[in-house]
Amino acid sequence: MDRRGGIEHVAVHAFEIPTDGPGGTEQDGTMEWTSTTMVLVEVHARGEIGIGYTYGDVSTARFIESMLVPVILGADPMTPPILHSRMSAAVRNAGRTGVGAMALSAADVAVWDLKAKQLGLPLARVLPAYHDDVPIYGSGGFTNYSLTRLVDQLAGWFGQGIPRVKMKISRHPTEDPERLATVRRELGDAPEIFVDSNGALSRKAATYWAGRLAEDWDVRWFEEPVSSDDLAGLRLVREHAPGLLEVAAGEYAFIPRDFTDLLHAAAVDCLQADVTRCGGITSLLEVAGLAAAEHVDLSAHCAPAISVHAFSAVRRLRHLEYFHDHVRVENVVFDGIPTPVDGTLRPTADRPGLGLQVRWADAERYRTHGSETHASAHSGSDRSST
Repeated sequence: MDRRGGIEHVAVHAFEIPTDGPGGTEQDGTMEWTSTTMVLVEVHARGEIGIGYTYGDVSTARFIESMLVPVILGADPMTPPILHSRMSAAVRNAGRTGVGAMALSAADVAVWDLKAKQLGLPLARVLPAYHDDVPIYGSGGFTNYSLTRLVDQLAGWFGQGIPRVKMKISRHPTEDPERLATVRRELGDAPEIFVDSNGALSRKAATYWAGRLAEDWDVRWFEEPVSSDDLAGLRLVREHAPGLLEVAAGEYAFIPRDFTDLLHAAAVDCLQADVTRCGGITSLLEVAGLAAAEHVDLSAHCAPAISVHAFSAVRRLRHLEYFHDHVRVENVVFDGIPTPVDGTLRPTADRPGLGLQVRWADAERYRTHGSETHASAHSGSDRSST
């Protein structure tokens, strides 16, 4: 293989950042966690460094090193879809879903970022953009928050001009009426209230709650009322949801078939996709086409610093999840994070690629995988390695 002008070096790192929830934990309807792990990929060529990342276990970093780095080295960064196809073929026997899809996502985003930097353009301008900015909704409201913290967080987003806010429900359903009533009373009628059960409910319980959510608190968005694996259950809740309440799912879709299953089952009013899970930007463009063909809007799940660029290329864009944990992590690891303006995020216009630079001095203490020497030597850090 002729590697002249191709990708010369790949570095993979992982950072584990503790949550700031009560007692160091956060909860939703089905999980409890104490930290969030970002797996970061750097690809180097012609004096530029492209970065991409995903959120998953540190094993994702090892998967990238084992399965993808040999494919990436020497590849032409100006043709990300060609490299995406080769990476996808390389992980066939190891598994294209789950960790395989997240690994591919991080690597694909890094190559797109590198291409944009070599062209000297913001990534959103390299993609077939339909939008100059992306509407967002504030997301957090974990089930172990006190009422005071819950209200303060959601009201804080609304006070910043974000007109939609989301809270977690269904871990302790008997507590949810008070939580929802308090939020609606304290925030008033203006903001749209979204909820997320994270698949915690049975079909019958989810159908019951859909009625209450819409009628008692004017909730507009019911995310994963049942498991995303239960397509018939999602459709049942959707068909019985009153008023303007919409059912959403798709954040755990890894391959195109996962998305077509949701669409063909008429399981959702709005489809979700996570660019750090679904195979990266190359795959996201395919998903956007699938959604448009079915006349269904697509909503960005998390990773706002990447999603603001990637979803500018989604014609039927609904909005982007401005998730508390990912906002915190991205602000620890990077300089250049976009900030909300009038309820939207706007891709950077004055820096190439994603517009991000790793802030190694702050991120280093959270590193759980990767070489400090590589970080210093290949990422423009002026720190001396140890």
